[in-house]
Amino acid sequence: MDKETFADRLKAAMNSQGKKQIDLIRLASQQGVKLGKSHISQYVSGKTVPRADILRFLAEALQVEEGWLRGNAAPDSQTSAFVSGKQPIDEETIILNRKTGENNMREFKKSEKLNNVLYDVRGPVVEEATRMEEAGTQILKLNIGNPAPFGFRTPDEVIYDMRQQLTECEGYSAANGLFSARKAIMQYAQLRKIPNVSIDDIYTGNGVSELINLCMSALLDSGDEILIPSPDYPLWTACATLAGGKAVHYICDEQADWYPDMADIRKKITDRTKAIVIINPNNPTGSLYPREVLQQVVDIAREHQLIIFSDEIYDRLVMDGETHTSIASLAPDLFCVTYSGLSKSHMIAGFRIGWMILSGRKDIAQDYIEGIKMLSNMRLCSNVPAQSIVQTALGGHQSVNDYIVPGGRVYDQREYIYHALTDIPGITCVKPKAAFYMFPKMDVKKFHITNDEQFALDLLREKKILLIHGGGFNWQQPDHFRIVYLPRIEVLKESAAKIADFFSHYRQQ
Repeated sequence: MDKETFADRLKAAMNSQGKKQIDLIRLASQQGVKLGKSHISQYVSGKTVPRADILRFLAEALQVEEGWLRGNAAPDSQTSAFVSGKQPIDEETIILNRKTGENNMREFKKSEKLNNVLYDVRGPVVEEATRMEEAGTQILKLNIGNPAPFGFRTPDEVIYDMRQQLTECEGYSAANGLFSARKAIMQYAQLRKIPNVSIDDIYTGNGVSELINLCMSALLDSGDEILIPSPDYPLWTACATLAGGKAVHYICDEQADWYPDMADIRKKITDRTKAIVIINPNNPTGSLYPREVLQQVVDIAREHQLIIFSDEIYDRLVMDGETHTSIASLAPDLFCVTYSGLSKSHMIAGFRIGWMILSGRKDIAQDYIEGIKMLSNMRLCSNVPAQSIVQTALGGHQSVNDYIVPGGRVYDQREYIYHALTDIPGITCVKPKAAFYMFPKMDVKKFHITNDEQFALDLLREKKILLIHGGGFNWQQPDHFRIVYLPRIEVLKESAAKIADFFSHYRQQ
């Protein structure tokens, strides 16, 4: 029993009482305790442990000693009896039981597949921010890369062309997209030097998110493994898990500008590994991988015959005179899937238009491609009005280029927030070269931080600033957070001052 984790003790107590995760969530709601689905999933999976007030609630709800559940006290005889299932449950003390006289109605619960799925970009901290907003508190949202609320506007030409074509977009398109959209994407792929791409190798989607989900569902069987970076964009891990696969996280090394750790990748490849994911430019770190790093990933994929999935949605938001290389251009002999779209580069996240490009050795993936086609057909098609402006958006002047040079909003905002945050004692950061995110590191000893989600909640409640803790990106240490630097500099100045004041006194209990 000495090696039991908190998750082991929690699951044992839940099993002894016959309680599911949803039961604890309902009981918490009845008692006014803030306990969301993502919270309890993290506790059960062993990813985090609860703070003191939540621990106290769980002990009372499951009728075990708080010290035993925490792990620093031996279970007494009463606790042992409950966990072993030898003592009956006191029905009057469990609020969850149905009221006397209530009909024994069938209860519908979420799929157990969701128990280990997290998406904290819209998770418990965001839920608390929503509650505060509903109570009248104004929250500055630095948690999500949504350009429009911060004054970034879609190019006029894009809006004009969509309006002109709306009456032609009332019906379904082909499952993989409008010809004009796919033709423009194919030409874009040619400019990116992505090899062996025809118009039939391109699929449009309701954002890249839909296509990631589609690809994972088509590929993974139970027990199949896929290499995903840590930190990651959590949708990758969630979709792989929901598809029945196992997300195996390889480390990106902060000391090496957040580049993938090749030794760690090699160590984590097994005979069940089917593919490797890269996110370049990276979310949440803002890192941009140079050609030599990408070549090393290609070499590993070639050696172990892996599919490469490359999330490149920020490929046009690159600063400091750097250039983005599509990894598929280095791997004509491998099967690659490359993702991009207009949500970020054209500031139209709400239009939901993304795409994926199949390239390289498609002959070795014919059965998989049939699966992709099947799932693509099942959703009929993606958003047709948004597809109609792909050709316009990819041609002509790219307004995003004005944002990413000195004097442009994205560039200047990055410069400001980078210096403002790294001037705070105890905060360090690798300067991002792309996208519009930063992933600063906190000195956990200085701030006594053991729970990064609690840090994010404390900052939210005290300073009314919403950001996402590092654990929300499958980063295992409680020492990072992601901040979005889309607000104008005057807003960032106010935010940075509040964050600096917060860290000047913050010590986690």
